[in-house]
Formats: sequence, structure tokens, C-alpha cells
Amino acid sequence: MKVSPKKSLGQHFLINPRMLDKIVAAAEITKDDIILEVGPGTGNLTEKLATKARKVIAIEKDKRLIEELRNKFRNSNIEIVAGDILKHFDISKYQSVKEEGYKIVANIPYYITSRFLRKIFTEWPQPKLVVLTIQKEVAQRIMAKPPKMNLLALSVQFFAEPKIIGYISKENFRPRPKIDSALLRIKLRRAQQSKKFTERFFKIAKAGFSQKRKLLINNLSKKFDIMKKELLEIFVKIGVNQNIRAESLSLNQWIELTKYIEK
Repeated sequence: MKVSPKKSLGQHFLINPRMLDKIVAAAEITKDDIILEVGPGTGNLTEKLATKARKVIAIEKDKRLIEELRNKFRNSNIEIVAGDILKHFDISKYQSVKEEGYKIVANIPYYITSRFLRKIFTEWPQPKLVVLTIQKEVAQRIMAKPPKMNLLALSVQFFAEPKIIGYISKENFRPRPKIDSALLRIKLRRAQQSKKFTERFFKIAKAGFSQKRKLLINNLSKKFDIMKKELLEIFVKIGVNQNIRAESLSLNQWIELTKYIEK
């Protein structure tokens, strides 16, 4: 399939068959799996996914590609859906996804990474596994630990256990992007916090990271109108220093902090 990639859509087509095989292997696909692919592009990865899975639902935003993809995969186990994954795709229409589970495989435009992950974590039925090809630096940020924690890392790790499977050189894409990519595998935690706790957790986390150069105690005191003396008592209980900054707290310490501030 010949098509000129659109810069406005952040299109970079992965052309190396070995890298495509690496993505498929990372998804650990069985013949019973339903795969949700985002951004099939020219269909190179789609075709390989379909040989392993029971069904592939591929969502494509670029209208130029829809008809060609449908013709290419006519009478197969691949369904091509036209639309923007962030705006137009209604996953609730797919009963099999909800009842039998699914996996997500996506070579997504770098600029939608955070919003796409938020949609998976907070709006969709929990997938069995998520495999993403994303910007190398973004993947490394997601994997961060104290004292280099950040809000994106905390957000992803709250819901899931991410792991970088490997890196993909920019030479494997056309057009060639300016940066290398990473293959990120995300396994969601089976036990999730309540909606109320989750909302409170992120309200506190955003407050904590609101002014990175300031101490955590100052950010929280200002945002939540809590006396510093009260916060110091909480800090002692969760085992953190009064001079700590947001990037130095672990996920478990953020969870404990939420429990105390929630009271």
C-alpha cells in the first residue's frame, strides 16, 4: 500500500519485518485473543497480528487509508474501523471485548500517548495486556522511580506495571522520525482502587507536582488548606522527610499519603 504519511497525524510507518515480529511476540497472542490495534497505517502489523489472533479490530483515523485497508483485508478476521481513537471509537459496542477480554497493540502517534493511556485506564474495560510503540524518552519517563518520579510515571504505575521490552531505532520507520522508539508492555493491576480514592489520589498527586522546585509540604499545604503541622505528622507516619519533594516519593508512599489526607 503506497501512501504519503501525514505529518499532522504524526504518522511514521514501521517497515522492518523483524521489528513487527518483535511487537507481535511482546503481545503474547493466542488463537483466542481479540486484539485492538490503534493506527494500523498500511496494515503491515495488522496482517501479522491476524495470523496469531482470533480477531483484530483496527481503528484508523486517516480517511485515505480506510478503503484500501478494507479491500486488503476483505473476508478475513480483521475489522477496519474508521475514526479517531480518542473521540469516535465506542468500545462499549463490542460485547465480545467486554465479556471475553482483549489486548491492545498500538504504534501510536507520540503526541496522544498520555491521553490514550488515560482512556484505557479510566474509561475502557480492563485489557489483558497493552503493548505500545512510543517515543523512547516517554517510555523511560513512564519507568521512572524515586528520586526521579514524575506525574506520568506515577499515573501509569498507579494502574499498571510497565516494562520496556526493547528499543526500536528511528531507521526502522518511514518517514524517519527524529528520535528512537521503545516497545513498552503494560500489565494492568488486577485489583484497582475505588473511583473515589483514585480521584483523590490524582488530585493530591497533581498538587504535589504543581511546583516541582517547591517542597511537597508547601505545595500540599497551599492546595488543600492543611496546616503544615498536620502534614508533618502524616509525613512521619508514612516515613518521609519534611524536606522531601514530589519526585522522591514512591508509589506506595503516595497511596499512603492519600489515605491520610482523605480522612
